[in-house]
Amino acid sequence: MNKFKSDYIITMDDIVKEGDPILQQKTEEVKLPLSEEDKETLESMMQFLKNSQDPVIAKTYQLRAGVGLSGNQIGLNKRMFAMYFTDEKGTLYEHALVNPKIISHSATMIYLPQSEGCLSVDREISGYVPRYERVKVKATDLTGKEIELRLKGFPAIVFQHEFDHLNGIMFYDRINEKNPFKLPDNVEIKSL
Repeated sequence: MNKFKSDYIITMDDIVKEGDPILQQKTEEVKLPLSEEDKETLESMMQFLKNSQDPVIAKTYQLRAGVGLSGNQIGLNKRMFAMYFTDEKGTLYEHALVNPKIISHSATMIYLPQSEGCLSVDREISGYVPRYERVKVKATDLTGKEIELRLKGFPAIVFQHEFDHLNGIMFYDRINEKNPFKLPDNVEIKSL
């Protein structure tokens, strides 16, 4: 039985924390066409992101602000995630993506100077997380349509962070273990 109905409010209690085995496993493809249950779950995930960025609602429900949420972060073994944020130019990115794939990526890389955060990680982690600067991706959206997105900069980072979740990879797995602030050699990489 799906608890993530469209009227269900996801809170921090629903977010799976690091150490849970589901965050270390590769998630399973979602059956298409999308079931009503999967649609409602994705809508709930998107609503969580919107709520988490609303100061009043976030305070009321004690939500940490998030820009992305993957299926396994709420305990579901499903290849789907939601992302919701505006970039530095004010462009809104609101995507509920099912069975996403990276078709191509740039050779150049970027990283966030302040590292990355994660709703499943309650501790501060320092270090650079190298990501591709640009990615071209394919996925199925909430309407069941196959879409293609070209993402650059912060949107590309968010996509790759959530995509990693679906493959059982945490952001800190990409930080250099011996030297967290060492960047990869032989690649053009810059801070965002």
